[in-house]
Amino acid sequence: MCTRIRSRTVLLVGVVAAGAALASACRGTMSIQSLLDDPGRYEGETVRVKGEVTRALGALGQGAYRINDGTGTMNVVSRGLGAPREGAEVGVEGTFRSVFTFGDESGAVIMEKDRFDP
Repeated sequence: MCTRIRSRTVLLVGVVAAGAALASACRGTMSIQSLLDDPGRYEGETVRVKGEVTRALGALGQGAYRINDGTGTMNVVSRGLGAPREGAEVGVEGTFRSVFTFGDESGAVIMEKDRFDP
């Protein structure tokens, strides 16, 4: 009886862990254009984007880089993860911050929390 309960508990824990991992992996990315088209909507929100690094500057684990997803470009500030090399394909999760909107131009940055394979 005790072995059967342990087996069910282990199975349940495994199913919950797998579900959490799947949910995390399925969180989708959004286009940079969507972020820049309505920056106020995403201000302070956690967002995920992916694309090619077009410019990068980093030292001692700190860095900044620009990512292009084909719909637009976004600056990313990295604290602790450094900056990937130019030309790298990366996924970024972080806090969106709108810097300015002037006419048809929008400036924004993502404060990087995590990086993932696109």
